[in-house]
Amino acid sequence: MSTLITHPERNIIHVQLRQNSALKGLNADEVTELEALLTIVDCHKGDYLMHQGVHDMDQYFIIDGILKRVVTTPDAKEMILRFTDANEMETSYAAWRLKTPTPYSVISVTKARVAKLALPAWIAFIERHPAIKHTFEYEVMKLMSEIMAHTITLHLLDAPGRVHRFIRKHPELFDRIPKKELASYLNLSAETLSRLKHQGKI
Repeated sequence: MSTLITHPERNIIHVQLRQNSALKGLNADEVTELEALLTIVDCHKGDYLMHQGVHDMDQYFIIDGILKRVVTTPDAKEMILRFTDANEMETSYAAWRLKTPTPYSVISVTKARVAKLALPAWIAFIERHPAIKHTFEYEVMKLMSEIMAHTITLHLLDAPGRVHRFIRKHPELFDRIPKKELASYLNLSAETLSRLKHQGKI
């Protein structure tokens, strides 16, 4: 882990960050201001970036790899709420605003690289730049809407329908996510997902 401004691949990361959905609208001065606050984290598969139930929160911009947002019940059952790809973000903004602990964990599905800063520092940054705050809050609402739509899908669609919807919505992820993870997200067993594939239903 190192700061962006001292990172040996700073120039490459600078270009990659400009492609992030939450940061595309930043001008050169805003980019410089933000980059001075960022730390770069390289993750292995299974690494936790954020633990469920904590109050210390960070804002993440995914540079490379795939993350997942996971809720764990007291009896250790897990539900994957979403996958996060490169050029997207992860946040616990709503929990911070509500002054509640993080309601989920963020875990690396693959080898990944992210840029992060403490959530209070990110919020202070967007408060200084209302246009960025507007874009960011729109992204947060879009994520919440997508999670709600996915939850509804689990109840309304049969197994092939769930898989087809995922392929339609996220074709870039289907072959990059381990099938065990994908099956869990779709509330299927890995065996059911494999059987549907072999039967030509997906």
